Amino acid sequence: MFAFQKNLTNGFYALLSLPATAMGFALSVQIAALSWLLTTQYGLDLHDVGFVWAAGPIAGILGQVIVGVISDNVWLWNGRRRPFIIIGGVLAALSLLALPNIGVISSALGVNGILGVAVLIALTLDLSINVSFNPTRAIIADVTPKGHERTKGYTWMQTVSGSFGVLAYVIGTFWNNYALIYIGVGLVFIMSIIPPLFIKEPEVLGDDSAAEPIPKLGFINGMQMIEPLWGFLIYSLYAFAIKMAGIEITHYWVEIACLLITLGFIAKTLMAAEQIKADGTSEIGFKKVLAAHSFTWLGVQSMFIYMIGFLNQNLPELTDTQTGQVISASFLVLSVVSAILPALLLEPLARKIGRVKVHTYCIVSMAIAYLALSQLGGSKLTIYVMMAFLGIGWAATISLPFAIMSQKVNAAKMGLYMGLFNLSVVLPQLVSSLGIGKVIQQVEDKNLLFVICGISLAISAVSWLSVREDISTVNEVETVGGGAH
Repeated sequence: MFAFQKNLTNGFYALLSLPATAMGFALSVQIAALSWLLTTQYGLDLHDVGFVWAAGPIAGILGQVIVGVISDNVWLWNGRRRPFIIIGGVLAALSLLALPNIGVISSALGVNGILGVAVLIALTLDLSINVSFNPTRAIIADVTPKGHERTKGYTWMQTVSGSFGVLAYVIGTFWNNYALIYIGVGLVFIMSIIPPLFIKEPEVLGDDSAAEPIPKLGFINGMQMIEPLWGFLIYSLYAFAIKMAGIEITHYWVEIACLLITLGFIAKTLMAAEQIKADGTSEIGFKKVLAAHSFTWLGVQSMFIYMIGFLNQNLPELTDTQTGQVISASFLVLSVVSAILPALLLEPLARKIGRVKVHTYCIVSMAIAYLALSQLGGSKLTIYVMMAFLGIGWAATISLPFAIMSQKVNAAKMGLYMGLFNLSVVLPQLVSSLGIGKVIQQVEDKNLLFVICGISLAISAVSWLSVREDISTVNEVETVGGGAH
């Protein structure tokens, strides 16, 4: 073990953040360029764009859970997370390289339709990202102790990743999306291959001296653990089947029924008493985090996919290239704020008042900003200002929930639980791609997009109020407030 890891120096936290940064950069490239490419270069409508984006959540359902389970139980190349980070990074870089060449690949394969090839490439890219995303986050929990140091690990992850996200959107804004894609190929490759070689992973996860063996989590138990997400899962299966079958449905009865099912299961979870075991873990606590986090991602993913429709309505004078630049500039503003806040502000605040409370405040600010944007999106300036406020919630979303969740589960199964936790991201993403896209495509006023986003974040904020603060965080807060114990 290198000294900088043993001493948990800031340099170690920065290095530890680079694999997740590689995947975050690949995702930033996808966010900035994929919808733009598909609409401006290949002529797909918003609903078809949403279908292409659905490939990512599907890859996440399969990739993150399976890779999480495997990585908990293997040891290869002197690591359990290292092989998946390296392999996934290489595949992600190659998939990025394919993005601007969808037309060329389609012609080479003799395929007339762009949509099928676009879905295949998006699926490959997202599967590659998801193969690595779980291990890049799980490794932070593996090599940091519970409490403040783990929170520091995840806030550093977002600060470093967010800084590179800023770079991505700077390139897209002031150069172009093609340059962004090709630079992304190199950065993703380097940051996935080199940093894992300098991080020593523990050969045993959790407390190997525990008196009782850790029970295996089978399919049925796993489904019970994700009960708050059943409504999202039911709708995703229905909507994907309808889309693949080419059936046109004009009513919204199924959407309404699935929304009621989702709210019912989430309400059931949130009203349950959270019991924290002696080791700090809590199954109900884990479920509550799933419930609260899911509605955050329903709103956030809808923004990522359908921002272009909002801009086409509110700024119709822009050319296709200018629209792409405004999208990149908007997410640049979002990324600047989300890069600065985690290590500088959120981590110190979390140490003083608790992770859950800080995260809830940030989600409230995001809900307000979305609703404001729905009314004030008539100029580039107001869009950029609102995106800055959205950056507060985004900074928390991609840092604090990982620290909160990792405290509530057994460390020996961190990869598995990280994969299950990711379902609170990918299932809402599917609903956004397949359901929200249907609504946004059919309504005349695209400002409805940010009304939906705002309501989703408001539900998330209310849900976070029921999540109990971790024991370690409470102890840290008491120590800060009342002196050393």
